[in-house]
Amino acid sequence: MDSFELNKIAGAVLFAVLVVFGVKELGSAIYHTEEADPQAYAIDVPEEGAPAATEEPEEQGPSLAELLADADPASGEKIAKRCAACHTFEEGGPNRIGPNLHGIVGNAVASHEGFSYSDALKGIGGEWTFEKLNHFVEKPSGFAPGTNMAFAGLRKGSDRADLLAYLNSLGSNQPYPEVEAAPAEEAAPAAEEAPAEEEAPAEEDAEQAG
Repeated sequence: MDSFELNKIAGAVLFAVLVVFGVKELGSAIYHTEEADPQAYAIDVPEEGAPAATEEPEEQGPSLAELLADADPASGEKIAKRCAACHTFEEGGPNRIGPNLHGIVGNAVASHEGFSYSDALKGIGGEWTFEKLNHFVEKPSGFAPGTNMAFAGLRKGSDRADLLAYLNSLGSNQPYPEVEAAPAEEAAPAAEEAPAEEEAPAEEDAEQAG
């Protein structure tokens, strides 16, 4: 093998070495990395013994008694039209998919003549109070699991109160539950009166006048 061939081989090897080092340097320049910072994603950890954060309680709305005190039977009559496909409301009206609802407030649960009630309602017992009707109308399946009533319910408390006021006007006329009086604010203690200045004796006044 002559020197020309050897030079070619040596040149090829040198070129390959240069290419490898060139690629390495180029990759380092493009993909520059730094050491990880342990504080880059710091997470606040509560100190030992610190009280755990608690969720604030949800504000409660008006009570049923308060809603009924402001209820509008006329608005309740409009709401009742949603139920007209399954119920009648006039006195002596026929049963449909659901029973006639005239005089329901204060009446015994599952007691309307001629209607076949589900076992879920038969097991409730007692009378249809405002409270029971409110819970039933809000979500029938929640109040009486297994009921045949497919109505999803009225979520708005004022709508339920208006409906109950309308139902109550249909021959029931039951007294509304009393609204609990708000606790009276404590009266601020009366300011202490400054002591009155003592009057000078009458003799001293006479001497000063003389």
